[in-house]
Amino acid sequence: MTVYGNFPGSRPRRLRTTPAMRRMVAETRLAPSNLILPAFVREDIDAPVAISAMPGVQQHTLDTLRKAAVDAVSAGVSGIMLFGVPADEKKDAWGTAGTDPDGILQVGLRAVREEVGDDLVVMSDLCLDEYTDHGHCGVLTDDGRVDNDATLERYAEMAQVQADAGAHVVGPSGMMDGQVGVIRDALDQTGHEDVSILAYTVKYSSAFYGPFREAVGSSLKGDRKTYQQDPANVRESLRELALDLEEGADMVMVKPAGPYLDVLAKVADSVDVPVAAYQISGEYAMIEAAAEKGWIDRDAAIMESLTGIRRAGAQMILTYWATEVAERLRRS
Repeated sequence: MTVYGNFPGSRPRRLRTTPAMRRMVAETRLAPSNLILPAFVREDIDAPVAISAMPGVQQHTLDTLRKAAVDAVSAGVSGIMLFGVPADEKKDAWGTAGTDPDGILQVGLRAVREEVGDDLVVMSDLCLDEYTDHGHCGVLTDDGRVDNDATLERYAEMAQVQADAGAHVVGPSGMMDGQVGVIRDALDQTGHEDVSILAYTVKYSSAFYGPFREAVGSSLKGDRKTYQQDPANVRESLRELALDLEEGADMVMVKPAGPYLDVLAKVADSVDVPVAAYQISGEYAMIEAAAEKGWIDRDAAIMESLTGIRRAGAQMILTYWATEVAERLRRS
């Protein structure tokens, strides 16, 4: 064999030789504490309802929601984000079920706090879309547009009732201008200064939300392109970020996660607050569907996708695999 001097002098493959070596030099660590479990609680059901587009995910009863919270704690998951699914007849143009102290989300929040106390960070989706008969995230004007400022008044009410019900964190996801500031004021003025805000700072108008709409029984007519962000834009995201921080966001989020890792990395590099990313329903469904077909290795694809999100800068990842992955990490 011909040897050319000291070539190759540097051999990166030396650090890939064994599983133990690869673990030792890994630059990105994924831990159970990085994970948050999104969960759906549905009104007027006596058994959980499977979500066809999201194999393995279900709309919970209060009892199965309690169990999911306990399982998450046991696995080492840090948080749970709750979404309410009201009965269709309780939906109206103003989303009043969302501010009813006895609405399904508030009942679910109380149930989880009763079950796990402070052992899990209990988060609540703060948005009207699940509760409106038109499916939009806000109040509509007579000509069908989402009224930003009228919606903010409703968000202030939602913040108060969700905090009263026991939310440690509220997650305003409607992408209304000024929502973080209004919610912060509402919380502070009602004695909830310790309730945190996880701002959905970067939320794109995405085709990947489809399965979620089944999960929450969405009544959406039309689309949300006038208030969710254009997938073509990046600088707009940084502007939203600056506004949310100025208004008092404690944590910020990028949603979806996988298709927007470049945006996530820019956000993570720009702030000194915790950064979250939401691996949304369509991302989940694609991996599950491809795995069901035998086209990919399910477990490896799940871990790779989450590691990529973590590597891009997310300290917290909302994923429907949270409990499963946390258990796997604890065993490894």
